[in-house]
Amino acid sequence: MKKILVIVVMAAMFVGLLAGCKPQAAQPVTLVFAKGDAVNLDPANVTDGESITVMNNIFDGLVRYKSGSTEVEPDLATSWETSLDGLVWTFHLREGVKFHDGTPFNADAVVFSLERQRDENHPFYQYGKWEYWSWCFGEIAKTEKVDDYTVKITLSKPFAPFLSTMAMFTAYIVSPTNAEQLKDNALSNPVGTGPFKFVEWVRGDHVTLEKNPDYWGEAPKIDRLIFKVIPDPSARFLALQKGEVQGIEFPNPDDLPKIESDPNLQVLTQPGLNVGYLAMNMGKDTPGFQAPFADVRVRQAINYAINKKDIVEHLYKGTAEVAKNPLPPTLWGYNDTVQDYEYNPDKAKELLKEAGYPNGFKTNLWAMPVSRPYMFDPIKIATAIQEDLRNVGIDAPIVTYDWGTYLDKTEAGEHAMCLLGWTMDYADPDNIIYVLLDQDAATVGSAGNVAFYRNSQIHEINMEAQQTSDFNKRVELYEQAQVLIHNDAPWVTLAHSKQIIVFNKNVSGFVLYPTGDYRFENTAIAAP
Repeated sequence: MKKILVIVVMAAMFVGLLAGCKPQAAQPVTLVFAKGDAVNLDPANVTDGESITVMNNIFDGLVRYKSGSTEVEPDLATSWETSLDGLVWTFHLREGVKFHDGTPFNADAVVFSLERQRDENHPFYQYGKWEYWSWCFGEIAKTEKVDDYTVKITLSKPFAPFLSTMAMFTAYIVSPTNAEQLKDNALSNPVGTGPFKFVEWVRGDHVTLEKNPDYWGEAPKIDRLIFKVIPDPSARFLALQKGEVQGIEFPNPDDLPKIESDPNLQVLTQPGLNVGYLAMNMGKDTPGFQAPFADVRVRQAINYAINKKDIVEHLYKGTAEVAKNPLPPTLWGYNDTVQDYEYNPDKAKELLKEAGYPNGFKTNLWAMPVSRPYMFDPIKIATAIQEDLRNVGIDAPIVTYDWGTYLDKTEAGEHAMCLLGWTMDYADPDNIIYVLLDQDAATVGSAGNVAFYRNSQIHEINMEAQQTSDFNKRVELYEQAQVLIHNDAPWVTLAHSKQIIVFNKNVSGFVLYPTGDYRFENTAIAAP
């Protein structure tokens, strides 16, 4: 009996030892990235980069940019072809893909996602402003289902950048079932086919995503992705130092020496396809219009009054270069022969006097409340501009609102002058010269052109450049446009800034895109 008892006890101990040797379940890997807050979470109904960053990790489009480039490659479409006249594009869709809600991706979802933005009679047209549709997709006449895995998109006229625009967030494919169930509330509960699934959005605090276990592509290397809302750049850096986050965007240039000397951090940087600018409201049909800005001499005077070199040197501190054109110098079509406005307060005063404002005038200067890739601290930059304007007799109190309200109000033309900027969605001059400076984009209430600058010559150039496939001709046209814009001076072009992202040393796999997109499916965190 004792022998039996001993054997039983020893067996129990052996089992216990084996149990103790079992590998522990892997802890979920979470990456926390600090940025500004989103405005909404419908990819077709946003214009701001903070929202787009979240969208890029939830949704897929028919095509996408290759990692780190602006070269288009297949995504939810595996192949495509176009008609000889460039008007009909046929896309062949990837089979076996499911949305995060378990419903199948197919041609019906593509038609739904695009037609809800185009067709005013579509039952979901009422749920969005669809600004980007008019800015970048207005040439689409209709989207049709050929069969379950083939769609045909017909254009009203040839559009040279079409395939590149289809890689944009506006053309991401959403779940029709989710939209049907939630109606306008789908804006805050996005369902796509991408590498991460939406979990929650606590406005002003964070957005949480989790790994999509059924993702059709390569599985993400992290289990959870949290976008922590920290609007202030220096506060982001402090959170990074404390270990509260593993990555930050747009660091304060003042913090860069400390960041670069910290052996536990890494800085990723490259030239950005962007521009930061001051827009002067020329729209007589807008609520914020003021008479001085209808006079080109006043707009040119303001260009002479602002010391851009000083702003870039002392506020951007090596993270940007002075802008003389709307297009960034790394983009094809950039016109380097344009001579920038020099800093010349006396010339500014002379022009103001000629225009009938010898003692200047009072106006307002709107400044963004959040740092952006093209402008890390808009309030500081506005303060510097305010002082330069004061020196030539222009009194411009600074006005600001929360980010979503700021965008709504500037699109409605409630400002006299406003600071804004642009990170390009596709590497084509059309994305700036048309989207930000054409009369088509100057619709009050949904303007991309917040200067409300309407020049018929610019419009004619844009129409010709969109419809020709002759690359050299397109370069020539956009060079002409930059001369006209410089002379008309609807903007003060301030700076083209570098993209700068900071991570802990144990983070790997993150790739910068020229368009400023953040995609985290290949990002990994090494064990400490």
